[in-house]
Amino acid sequence: MEQEINGMRGILAPVARFDRWLHAVLLVLLVVCAARYVERHGLAPETAAVLAGAAALAVVASLRPVLPRRGAWPTIWVVGVVVLWMALTLAAPSFAWCAVPLAFAVLRVIPFGPAVAVVVVMTVVVSVAWSRIDDGIDPTVIVGPAGIAIATVIAYRALERESAERQRLLDELTDAQDELAEAQHRAGALAERTRLSREIHDSVGQQLSSINLLLQAAEQDWRARPDSAREHVRTAAATAREGLDEVRRVVRDLAPAALEDGSADALPDAIDRLVTDASATGAGPVLAFHRHGAARAVPAPIAGALLRSARGAVANAVEHAHARRVVVSLTYQPDEIRLDVRDDGVGFDVASNRRGAADRGHGLRGLRERAEELGGRAEIESAPGEGTTVSVSFPLSSSTEEQVTS
Repeated sequence: MEQEINGMRGILAPVARFDRWLHAVLLVLLVVCAARYVERHGLAPETAAVLAGAAALAVVASLRPVLPRRGAWPTIWVVGVVVLWMALTLAAPSFAWCAVPLAFAVLRVIPFGPAVAVVVVMTVVVSVAWSRIDDGIDPTVIVGPAGIAIATVIAYRALERESAERQRLLDELTDAQDELAEAQHRAGALAERTRLSREIHDSVGQQLSSINLLLQAAEQDWRARPDSAREHVRTAAATAREGLDEVRRVVRDLAPAALEDGSADALPDAIDRLVTDASATGAGPVLAFHRHGAARAVPAPIAGALLRSARGAVANAVEHAHARRVVVSLTYQPDEIRLDVRDDGVGFDVASNRRGAADRGHGLRGLRERAEELGGRAEIESAPGEGTTVSVSFPLSSSTEEQVTS
C-alpha cells in the first residue's frame, strides 16, 4: 500500500523535507556537469543547446513545489524532467549523475510500480550514454547502474513497507485508546448509576418505607387513639422533609443532612434519632442503640456511609426479619469505627444471597459495595431461624482525623 502525504503517493513521501535536499543536489549536479561540458567542449555550437537543456531541466524541476499535488500533474512533471534529462544525458553523458536525485524524486512522487518502470528506463539510458564514450562494450557500465538502481528501489520499498506497518500499528493504538476511553466513560456512568441507586435505596427508599409504616399506624389509631395518630402523621411529615433534603444531598454527593455540623456527636446522634424514629410506630420490634468508646469526628464520606448502612440494615430488620428485638451498636476503637446491627429474626442463607437472591439482596449488596469503595469492609452473618448480624467497619488513623479537622 502506497503512502499518501499531502497528495504525494510515492514510497519516499513520508520523508520530511526531502524535496529541498533533492532539489539542491540536482541543481549542484547540473551546474557541475554544465561546467565540465564547457571545459571539455568549449563554446562549440552544440554547447548552447546543452546549456539551454540544463537550464530548462533546472526550471522544470523547480516547478514541482508549486504544481498541484493531485490529479495528473505529478505524472506530467515526472515525464517532463525525465525526458529533458534523457536528452541531456544522451547529448552529454556526464549529466547521467543527475539520475540519482531524479530517481529519488520519482520514487517520492509516483507509486511504486510506475516508479520502478521509470527507474529502469533511466538506468538503460545511463548505460547507453556511458557506452557511447567507451571503446567497446564495458559490462560494468551496464551491470553497475542496474545493480545500484535495483538495490535502491528494494531498500526503499522495504522502508515503505516498514513505514506502512508502523502507521498501521499507530492507527490500531489510537483506535484502542479511543475504545478504552469510551469503556472508561461507560464504566464511570455505570458506577455513578450504581451509586445513585444504592444511595436512594438506603436513604430515600428507607425513609419512604418508614413514612408508609407511620401512616399505616396512624390509620389504625385514627379513631381509638387520635393523639397517637397525629403524632405518627407529624413524624411521617418530618421524615418526608428529611427525605427531600436527602435527595438533594445524594444528587450533590454530600453527607446526609443529620451530619452537616461534622461534630464528634453528629454520627451517634443521627443513628440514635434513626432508631427512635424506627420505633415510633410501636408495631415493630423493640429497637435499642448503644455507643461504645469515646466519640470522635470521622470524615463525612465514612460518617455518611455508616448512617446509610444503619438505615438500610434497620429497615431490613423491621420489614423483613420479623424480629422481636433489634440492637444497633456504634463502637469507637483507636484505629477503627464499627457499626453492628443485630436482630433475632428469621435470618436467611447468606450464600444464596451472594448468588443474587432477590430477598434483601439489593440493600445488602449495596452495603458491601459502599464499604469497599471507602476502604472499609462489610460482613453479614445469618442463618435461617438464627437472626442476622450486619457489621460495617472503617479504619481510622491520625491522617483520617487530620482530614476531618482541616
